[in-house]
Amino acid sequence: MIHQYKNNGYNIVLDVNSGAVHVVDDIVYDVIAYMVEKRLEDVDRAAAYEAIREKFADRTEELSELVDEIYELKADGMLFTEDIYEKSIDAFKNRETVVKALCLHIAHDCNLKCRYCFAEEGEYHGRRALMSFEVGKKALDFLVANSGSRVNLEVDFFGGEPLMNWQVVKDLVAYGRSLEEPHHKKFRFTLTTNGILLNDDIIEFANREMANIVLSVDGRKEVNDRMRPLAGGQGSYDLIIPKFKKVAESRNQMNYYVRGTFTHFNKDFAADVCHLADLGFRQISVEPVVASESEEYALVESDVPEVLAEYDKLAAEMIRRHREGKGFHFFHFMIDLEGGPCVYKRLSGCGSGTEYLAVTPWGDLYPCHQFVGQEDFLMGNVDDGITNTSIRDRFKTCNVYSKEKCKNCFAKFYCSGGCAANSYHFHGDINNAYDLGCELQRKRVECAIMIKAALAGEDM
Repeated sequence: MIHQYKNNGYNIVLDVNSGAVHVVDDIVYDVIAYMVEKRLEDVDRAAAYEAIREKFADRTEELSELVDEIYELKADGMLFTEDIYEKSIDAFKNRETVVKALCLHIAHDCNLKCRYCFAEEGEYHGRRALMSFEVGKKALDFLVANSGSRVNLEVDFFGGEPLMNWQVVKDLVAYGRSLEEPHHKKFRFTLTTNGILLNDDIIEFANREMANIVLSVDGRKEVNDRMRPLAGGQGSYDLIIPKFKKVAESRNQMNYYVRGTFTHFNKDFAADVCHLADLGFRQISVEPVVASESEEYALVESDVPEVLAEYDKLAAEMIRRHREGKGFHFFHFMIDLEGGPCVYKRLSGCGSGTEYLAVTPWGDLYPCHQFVGQEDFLMGNVDDGITNTSIRDRFKTCNVYSKEKCKNCFAKFYCSGGCAANSYHFHGDINNAYDLGCELQRKRVECAIMIKAALAGEDM
């Protein structure tokens, strides 16, 4: 499969199955497009050359060498490559899985009233509650017991707002560290917070024990405060920004990111990304809201052209700033074109429902945080383990080849089929795909590759 596009003055050819990216001139771009149109990649070099020479009669002098180069790339597995994954998909679906990551819902409560919150201010379709140390211990024990021979394990302290249950967070980190040596494991703890309760003691502990911190802020003050007010309706921006700056600097601008959400109200979200960069943040994520069209802040299909143009605008601005020595990372434009994720991750993504589970304050297990509170997806609990194995089996078979919309999509090995929860919430099926999200994902992949092309050879 070949995907071609033009962006910011670059002609880009992506060989989907190998991941090889080629930045080419106009004639090469047009010849490859013609080969794809006429399916000439499946004929021998001589026959392809004759067809191309007839089509591009005015460029005959350079065509022979050009076609030679194309067929050399094909022979080297960098152009017109076959899909080597689909043939082994049955083995992939029947693979043995181990649990390697937990999202601990340490607090089903929150001190903000974010208008777009899928967690219903932390309640998750249920009741407000804080996880006890005893339940958290059982969760970590469950993770160790179900992780097989895997050494590196991940635990994200999530909410609601986890700082509302901070002592239990600290106690669980200590307990997790006590499990490492006797069980030959290594915990990687992370924290997601809205920052309201951040203080110097918390920052010091987090810098020592948390491998990554996610700091929630939507961007410009007026944008953030419209969607992320305090319980009393006051804005949160002025309270959290000084604290977030302290976190970023204390971590040497590494191993954190500020994470925001853009909505129908701020489709010019590139301004929010740049605002955060201007504040000094170097690790930034601003992501599209996922919401029913009935919500006034939801992104709808008519918003898509404007949002796509905004991604292009942001990509060009990032290149400009990088060359001025003011570069920053944008989460959705971060692509590894050399190594990239393992095959399993390319095919099935985050591992929700198999390798990654969410744990409620009372110890119930769900496929991920976005399924919490939906009883049809209750998999078990930390006392008894996974008792509803049929849910796990459903998620094991969820991959880019089980989704019709993914099979012919050039971005499938980058998004890994997209979010199962979004698919379910919009279509009632984890093997479908959230269409609006797919459109935005394709654009993000194109922009990410273009940035790599533009900055090739430069220190990123």
